[in-house]
Amino acid sequence: MSYDGIVTHAAVQSLQDFVGGRVAKIYQPTPTDLVFHLRSRSARGKLLVSINAAFARLHLTEQSEGNPQEPPMFCMLLRKHLEGSVIDRIEQVGFERIVHIDFRSRNELGDLTEKQLIIELMGRHSNVILTDKASGRIIDSMKHLTPAVNRYRTVLPGETYVSPPDQGKLNVLEMTAQDLIRRIEWNSGRIDRQIVGVVSGFSPQIGAEILHRAGLPHQEAIAHAFEEIQSEISHHDYHPMIVFNPKGKDDFHVLRLTHESGKTETFASVHQMLDRFYAVKAQTDAVKQKAGDLSHFIALELKKYKLKVKKLEKTLKDAEDADKYRLYGELLTASMHQFKRGDQSVTVINYYDENQAKVTIALNPNRTPSDNAQAYFKKYNKAKTAKRVVSDQIDQAQKEIAYFDSLTQQVDSASLKDIEEIREELEDGGYLRKKHSRKERKKNKKPVIDKYYASDGTLILVGKNNKQNDYLTTKVAGRNEIWLHTKNIPGSHVIIHSEDPSEDTVKEAALLSAFFSKSRLGSSVPVDYTKVKYVKKPSGAKPGFVIYTDQKTLFVTPDESQVLKMREKPQQAH
Repeated sequence: MSYDGIVTHAAVQSLQDFVGGRVAKIYQPTPTDLVFHLRSRSARGKLLVSINAAFARLHLTEQSEGNPQEPPMFCMLLRKHLEGSVIDRIEQVGFERIVHIDFRSRNELGDLTEKQLIIELMGRHSNVILTDKASGRIIDSMKHLTPAVNRYRTVLPGETYVSPPDQGKLNVLEMTAQDLIRRIEWNSGRIDRQIVGVVSGFSPQIGAEILHRAGLPHQEAIAHAFEEIQSEISHHDYHPMIVFNPKGKDDFHVLRLTHESGKTETFASVHQMLDRFYAVKAQTDAVKQKAGDLSHFIALELKKYKLKVKKLEKTLKDAEDADKYRLYGELLTASMHQFKRGDQSVTVINYYDENQAKVTIALNPNRTPSDNAQAYFKKYNKAKTAKRVVSDQIDQAQKEIAYFDSLTQQVDSASLKDIEEIREELEDGGYLRKKHSRKERKKNKKPVIDKYYASDGTLILVGKNNKQNDYLTTKVAGRNEIWLHTKNIPGSHVIIHSEDPSEDTVKEAALLSAFFSKSRLGSSVPVDYTKVKYVKKPSGAKPGFVIYTDQKTLFVTPDESQVLKMREKPQQAH
């Protein structure tokens, strides 16, 4: 993983300004995340600690957290023991992803007490544990480990804290290059993996980086590359950067990743880098968890309507024989003297054919000649009606497919608040049963539209779901402002809050339109743009559906790094 012991080391080192400061507030916005508001004479900030299995991390954040109305039990316990306390020490255990934070405060009797918060950032084994520092007893933890779950150690209130088992790796600042060389089995291959297995805190990225810098996998070159990395760590020669991989597998580190390909963005601090990287990743993961049932429902609806269209198209194909049924009925009526009850077929002359070709018509042997003729006339009338009705049903089903297809895209790029609005939309449309808790929902609550900024400071507004799209296009946008949408692709409504934007601003808005569409991973995505006055919502149309004219089209390739930059208003803009 990218968040390795070196990144942890850089984060802890840059948190030292808070030593001597105090804990002002503690929040737990999600079951896996804690936010500590810290203040000292020289610094103040919000420290995010996450034990999310996929995104375990510790860093300062600028993101605003949405907190539950009732704080979880562990949060209340931390508030009781840590709010108002002084931070005595913030220290990493070796180069492991384990951080100890020592706190000092006075209890109700005025006696001095010391607590230690142990943060273990180890993927699905991550945990936050509060202990009494003097005795080492566990007060409580975010996750409990019973002896049945973990034989090595028990993490329960009242138990003595035991550190995770030592992996026998070497500390990068206490070893030499020769220590590394001696431990590598040169005939076993996968040198990069062996390096990771030898040095504490090294991730696969750093193992690959050492090989890349070495050029050739021989001992001298490997030793030299390792010493370079070692020197950068010991001198805190950090270059926080995110590498945006063309295939979507973005990466980050505080050391230069010269072996990675893709666009890069550098940051002034490790915290800014981590906050930017996880702003989208962690939110997407949280949305997936909250939207799991919603995504499943939308997928089932899509499957249902696609199957319906398939069946209706078969019915329509059968209905195309309507004229043949009418012809058979008329020919049988004119030729009743040629067959009788019990016949299974009859061959008659087709008087409507110029060549008067003969036609063989299947009969029901249990019917009279008259009943056989009337049966074909009934088939004709039924097929004729089906052609009209089924065509309408296919058209309606196709609209439902387009609607749920757009919802699929919206869920994929939604925030937590967007998910709730999508759920409300489905309830209002009668697709989902309304929950009792919805009674507390404020009526006529205006959707909150996401804001982005072009390079010249021009405001660009983006709707992330159908409610937002309708509100943005029909209520917020001015008639002569510019409206954008991906051409024939489900996506967001985008408004440039200007009547005469520059070409660069239009291109940047088109980039947002492409990124927040079903083609966000594509290239050369077509985006239509026109003035809002040329955009109309047909009467009775589905939420988010509009028609437009007088459009122009340009082609852009979505770029996540540029989208992230557009969240912040340029300094030069006023």
